[in-house]
Amino acid sequence: MLRQNAILKNKTGLHARPAALFVQASKSFDSKITVYCNGRKADAKSILSVLTLGANLGGEITLEIEGEDEEKALKTLLQMIENKFGEE
Repeated sequence: MLRQNAILKNKTGLHARPAALFVQASKSFDSKITVYCNGRKADAKSILSVLTLGANLGGEITLEIEGEDEEKALKTLLQMIENKFGEE
């Protein structure tokens, strides 16, 4: 299992379009992916679950990934966060 924190740098955090991109990317992996933020836990493969996190700009999220493609999943999702989900 891999676990890593990340800071959201895009203006809208994990809302609407960025959340949809995040979930779409998460679904492309076989690993179980869980996101933690603000004391809440979400299944990264569920848009409704991710939206309930209330993860805003500057918010810290924790990714917890377990499975055979966990390293690739972590790298991909962290890169999306770092690239601000293509915003700006």
